[in-house]
Amino acid sequence: MTALLPLPPQPEGLRWPTTDWPRGELDPRVDVEALDTLLDRAFSDPLPDDLERTHAVVVIYRGECVVERYAPDTAPDDPCASWSMAKSITNALVGILVREGRLDVSDPIGAREWSPDDPRSRITIDQMLRMVDGLRFREAEHLGDGSVRYYSEEESDVIPMLFGHGRNDVAGFAATLPYVAEPESRWNYNSGASNLLARRVSEVVGGGEEGMRAFMERELFGPIGMRTAKPTFDAAGNFVGSAYCACSARDFARFGYLFLRDGVWGGRRILPEGWVDYCRTPSPQSARQYGAHFWTIPGSLGLFSCQGAFGQRILISPKLDLVAVRVGNTAAEKVGNVVRYCKELVDAFRPTVA
Repeated sequence: MTALLPLPPQPEGLRWPTTDWPRGELDPRVDVEALDTLLDRAFSDPLPDDLERTHAVVVIYRGECVVERYAPDTAPDDPCASWSMAKSITNALVGILVREGRLDVSDPIGAREWSPDDPRSRITIDQMLRMVDGLRFREAEHLGDGSVRYYSEEESDVIPMLFGHGRNDVAGFAATLPYVAEPESRWNYNSGASNLLARRVSEVVGGGEEGMRAFMERELFGPIGMRTAKPTFDAAGNFVGSAYCACSARDFARFGYLFLRDGVWGGRRILPEGWVDYCRTPSPQSARQYGAHFWTIPGSLGLFSCQGAFGQRILISPKLDLVAVRVGNTAAEKVGNVVRYCKELVDAFRPTVA
C-alpha cells in the first residue's frame, strides 16, 4: 500500500451538527451561476434524461450547510437508499472496534465456515476492507467513465446474495465464495467481503441482531446525530453491510463529515487515529481508485467518496473542507453522468482554494 497522505490541519472553532446543521453563506468566490445551473438541472421537470431522478443534494462547506435541495416528494428527514455506501458504514464499525482494541486489521477475518487448512482462513480484515482478498465475486464491471455494467443473473454473485437463495444469510453465502487468487495479487470489488466484515463486527460485539443494533446506535449513529439511519438485517441476524443502511441526505452528510474531521466528533474520537488516512489511501492493485471501503479520486482536491448503485454519492474534500451528497435513482448505464455532475458540483467551489 502506498504511503499515507495526511489530512490538513482541522479548522479552529468547529461547530458540530449533532442536532442541526449550522447554516452558512456561500463564499463569494464560489461559482454561484454554475452551482445554480447544476441544481436547477438536477431537479428540473421533466426529469433530465442524463441524471434521471435526484432525490436530494446537500453540500456542507466549512462545517455549514450551504446547499440543500430536494425533489418535491422528498423531505429532509426521509431515509434514502444507501446501496453500497453502506460499505463505508461497515468500515466505520470495524474502525470503532479497532479503536477499542477489540479488532486488529492484520488479523484473519476468521469466517467460521473455513477450516484452518482452508487457504481462505489466511485472508485478513485489511485485505477484505481493501478488496484484495483473492475471493471470486462477480458483481459489476466498473467502466472508465464511472458507469457500471452489472453481470447477468446467470453469472452474478450479488444477485443471489441479495435477492436469491443467499438473501436469508448474506454472510453465509459470502463464505462460500471460492478462492481464486493469492491475496494482494489483484483488486476485485467484493460485496461479499463487506457482509463477512459486518458479521465479524457482530460476533465481537455479541448479542445477535439486537446487540449489533445497540452498538451501531451507541457508538456511531447516536454520537454524530444520524437519527434517520435504518440498517437492514437478514433472517440470520446479519447486518447487510454491503448494501442496506438507508439515511436522510443530511445524515449521509453527517457521516461524511465524521471522515472529513479525521474521525473526531465534538472532541470525542469515534475512529482511531490514522483511520481516515488508511481509508482514503488507494491500494495500487486498484489502479489507485480504491482505499479501504472508500473510493479514491485522483487530483489536487484530495477527494475520496462513498458510492452506491444508481448514483448514490458522498464526496469528501479535505482541501476544500467540503462534503457533498447526491442521492437519487439513475440507471446503471447512466451513472457516468452522475460522476460528471458531482465533479462539476465540487468544481463550483474550486475557486475558493485557487
